[in-house]
Parts: sequence; structure tokens; C-alpha cells
Amino acid sequence: MAAAGRGNLLASRLIHRAHAEPGWYLYVTACALVEADRARPGTGEHIAALPGVTVLDLDLTAALSVARQDSWALAHTLYAAQPTPERPSGAVVATATPDAWAGHPVRVLDLTP
Repeated sequence: MAAAGRGNLLASRLIHRAHAEPGWYLYVTACALVEADRARPGTGEHIAALPGVTVLDLDLTAALSVARQDSWALAHTLYAAQPTPERPSGAVVATATPDAWAGHPVRVLDLTP
């Protein structure tokens, strides 16, 4: 989200595909949305208003997982990326800071230009 707010072309293309192409889904965790908005005010409202983006709420199970971590944004996103019956392989984390995900059990899509 921060990368998109800074004009990252790869992030913009990903957002466009989620809106324009069937089968493409883009999820944003509520905690990551808050962190992005704190870093760059207005980012949260902008991202949440995009038609191809689904905001994932911080439900009880996610909150208990997040409570054990230092970074709520990373923890909520890590929780949301885990395998589920709908996504047996889990979700891919799109990020412009792939090093932040080193050592975490998620697949990463590097948006670094």
C-alpha cells in the first residue's frame, strides 16, 4: 500500500489487475491498512475505496495471533496469508520490502522497482 501511494508501477499494475481481470484477488489486512495510513495519511482511505481491493477485518482469531507480535501489520498479514480451505497454498504477500518477510512461511511477490 505504501508502495502504491508512492507511485510504484508494479503495485499499480497489481491493483489494476485485481479490478479488471476475473480470478485476480487483492486483499489488505486492516492492521496493514492502519500502518500504511499512519506512514502516509490518506493512503488507507484511498486503498479501501478501490473496487478491486477487499479489506480483511481483524477477527478474534487474527487478533489473538496479532497480540503475540511486535508489528501488527506484519502479524495480521502473515495470519491472512496462511493456507485455508479456499486457498490451500495460502496467499502471496506483495511487498516492496521483501527482506521484512525473510524467515516467515509465506510466498512473497517482490514489488521492488
